[in-house]
Amino acid sequence: MDDTLMTRRELLRRTGVLTLGAMLLPFDLPRLVLAPHAAAPAGDVLVCVFLRGAADGLTLVAPLGDRDYFAARPTLALTDKGADAALPLDTFFGVPPVLKPLKEIFDAGALAIVHAIGSPDPTHSHFDAMDFMERGTPGEKSIPTGWIARHLQVMASRNTSPFRAIGMGTVLQQSLRGPVPATALQSIADFHLQGDTKRLETFQQALAALYSGDGWIETQGTLTLQTMRDLTKLASSAYTPANGATYPDTPFGKAMANVAQLIKAEIGVEVACVDLGGWDTHVQQEMQMPRLMDELAKTFAAFYTDLLDHIEHITLVTMTEFGRRVKENSGQGTDHGHGSVMFVMGGSINGGKVYGDWPGLAADKLYGPGDLAITTDFRDVLGEVVQKRLRNANLATVFPNYTPAFRGIARETA
Repeated sequence: MDDTLMTRRELLRRTGVLTLGAMLLPFDLPRLVLAPHAAAPAGDVLVCVFLRGAADGLTLVAPLGDRDYFAARPTLALTDKGADAALPLDTFFGVPPVLKPLKEIFDAGALAIVHAIGSPDPTHSHFDAMDFMERGTPGEKSIPTGWIARHLQVMASRNTSPFRAIGMGTVLQQSLRGPVPATALQSIADFHLQGDTKRLETFQQALAALYSGDGWIETQGTLTLQTMRDLTKLASSAYTPANGATYPDTPFGKAMANVAQLIKAEIGVEVACVDLGGWDTHVQQEMQMPRLMDELAKTFAAFYTDLLDHIEHITLVTMTEFGRRVKENSGQGTDHGHGSVMFVMGGSINGGKVYGDWPGLAADKLYGPGDLAITTDFRDVLGEVVQKRLRNANLATVFPNYTPAFRGIARETA
């Protein structure tokens, strides 16, 4: 059938339109429901980066002052001497040289680190651990929504933009799943019909013609069209990061650049979720982690530099499902563990400090089969960010059956 002669039924069939609660969306377009109506967030824009695969916190931030660390990792431990020595954060912790861009943000007071942090649930299953953390309910799956979605639900907001909550990638993150519509966006440039400009124009014309009425379906079709136009406008010109920032030419680097562009476009972004996978380092960890750490550090540094004029109202947090075993294995890797590390970055963060109570790595201090014990629940940090930076005091809804204990990481929103 000629694209210019599509019937309403054919258009619905070809675009895979689905009805889901209050949503109407083609399969290859962003998830959306409401007309763009951007209202400034009550607090910060939250950017949540999930390090999927269980990042080794003992390499990201090494406890150089714990002698048991070196005994447990004869080949993987960072050195505290010589040209390859770890960069000291304080008298106890250090980071690999590849994380120098992060240390510079740390030294500037805009990056806080929390060690021995994680979920209290004992699972070593990637799927279950990620699911529990994204729901914000360790050990409990009866609550179907994500913690970010619950935060958005209870916030009284005039923001009806379809870009209020964005998940970068082909699948919407569990953290964003809930009654508040969220947009799954692979990239600004390629969000529509695999980047086929001619096909997009034909599709828009057909959509406009078919949904020209004022009924519910017609309204939803019109809103879909408006969102497509908004993103097309952003994609029509090359994005130039500010302050000389350069993002890595990787999927993660591009995703974070897209998030920065959407934030600066002031189209109502309140929350953005981005994933960086590949942290499951069972073998040859020294071959895998340097590349990932380099990409992470350079991307975060570019994001921070790019948004320097906005950074007072942006908070970025990292999450990972669990850490790695303290003792390295025979494959010069590390197995699934328990406690790990969290980074919190922003202009209103009390940075330049490693937070958390260090449990020690002696055999009698380890958790389970030989893991770093958790002394800070991940909800303590997220809860503090939600209340102080996002201005949402309803933590009982965001994190049901748990009362977060704040660590003094964030300053109150003015």
